[in-house]
Amino acid sequence: MVTPESTHPKRSIAVVMRVLGAVERVGNKLPHPFWLFTIMAGLVIVLSVVLSALGASAVSPVDGERIQVRSLLSAEGVQTIIGDAIANYAAFPPLALIVVVMLGVAVSERSGLLNALLRGSVTRVPGKLLTFALALAGVAGSVASDAAYVVLIPLGAMVFKAAGRSPILGLIVAFGSISAGYDASLFLTPTDAILAGLTTSAAQLIDPGYVVTPLANYYFSAVSAVILAVLVTLVAELLLSRTVERMEVDGEDADNDLGEMVLRPEERRGLRLAGLVALAMIAVLAAALIPSGSPLRGEDGGVLSSPIITGVAYVLGLLFLLTGAVYGRATGSITRAREIPEAMVGGVRDLAPVLVLFFAASQFLAYFKWTGLGEVIAIHGAAVLDSAGVHPVLLFLGIIAITSVLNLLITSGSAQWALIGPIFVPMLMLLDVPPETTQALFRVADSTTNVISPMSPYFVMALGFLQRYRRSAGIGTMMSLTLPISVVLLIGWTLLFLGWWALGIPLGPGAPVR
Repeated sequence: MVTPESTHPKRSIAVVMRVLGAVERVGNKLPHPFWLFTIMAGLVIVLSVVLSALGASAVSPVDGERIQVRSLLSAEGVQTIIGDAIANYAAFPPLALIVVVMLGVAVSERSGLLNALLRGSVTRVPGKLLTFALALAGVAGSVASDAAYVVLIPLGAMVFKAAGRSPILGLIVAFGSISAGYDASLFLTPTDAILAGLTTSAAQLIDPGYVVTPLANYYFSAVSAVILAVLVTLVAELLLSRTVERMEVDGEDADNDLGEMVLRPEERRGLRLAGLVALAMIAVLAAALIPSGSPLRGEDGGVLSSPIITGVAYVLGLLFLLTGAVYGRATGSITRAREIPEAMVGGVRDLAPVLVLFFAASQFLAYFKWTGLGEVIAIHGAAVLDSAGVHPVLLFLGIIAITSVLNLLITSGSAQWALIGPIFVPMLMLLDVPPETTQALFRVADSTTNVISPMSPYFVMALGFLQRYRRSAGIGTMMSLTLPISVVLLIGWTLLFLGWWALGIPLGPGAPVR
């Protein structure tokens, strides 16, 4: 007889469960992120009035000028709050970027291209590489946004079952890879565009001309995707496989097979054609950059200042659009030209919750920037850290720890970075840490605790899928299977970052070495 694992909980899991239970209770009391930003904006107004009256200021180490905190209840401040509200929203850095990228992504999703890519990446690999292939597809699956969860979690269970292994293990590998490795990818993703916009805005508190491109962390992100997939594979094979051996598969999906998860001939043909179009587009752009006098080069004749790099979000959106349209035409999922803009409309409709959140975030960020609070806090904070002689590694570890804990409560990466980026980025800039490096730190901390956050809707989704294979599975079961992935990836990814930083390797094209 199989004894339910919940009747013999390990002491460590019980402790973690109590902690996460407390996190869930606290998190449930937090307001919606929209109201959280609204409250923070209100606090900025109050702080600006108080600190302005007290004459709070700081001397800029950049140009030696004194920066005074300005009151938002002055004539100019009221203009910022009311008169510039629409301009604040329109100028919010990630707004246009995410909309443009999602116009293309929506076509790829509507046509079925992203779904087929995720399915095809794991259903045609040798059995020995199955775990790694599923893990790599999960880590890289953030290019498909939420679709990765919906497709890969049940697919992981099915392909493992078809290979004669536990479907529970396949399900956990898929969920753990997507969730804990969300900010790493082999490809450029919408997340790259969002983070770059927010980091640029934060960096411009110190240097108004500073620009962080979506490619800023690409080298680090791509290598991280492979390393994280390896780590997930090791955890799954060396630890989790033993854990799931004692778990009886008795749920309603116990007898499910791959069925429609296997690619049809027309889908394989569509993938080949879409792949050829993607390669052709990349080849054309690369060839156009070769001549020194090419109009696609930057004003200084450089490649990194090229419109293709500075406008990579548009290029990425166009790539998704073209490949999605070609795939849709080949499979019959898109038969008329009018269906393409209809798909784009659907993509914008899906963005509605994000657009609402961005309105509140944009006002908070505009107030924070206009008052000078960000610069004053950054200058004084950097001075304290500098005088204390805090080693950069300890500073990095502290930021990772703070962000990891916050991530248990605020599971939206863009919301969390919009909240803490304006503090961390300028502060570290004054300590000679480039914004690209701070952004990479955030990637590490933001991803790895996603998989154990009780506030994440995808944790609940994954638990629902798990219960379809094991009726008695509960949050304790889910925690016992996902906690090892979270811990190992947090430690492993942190060590990778520290090694990368110590060796002085660029994080991405054009990014400072350190």
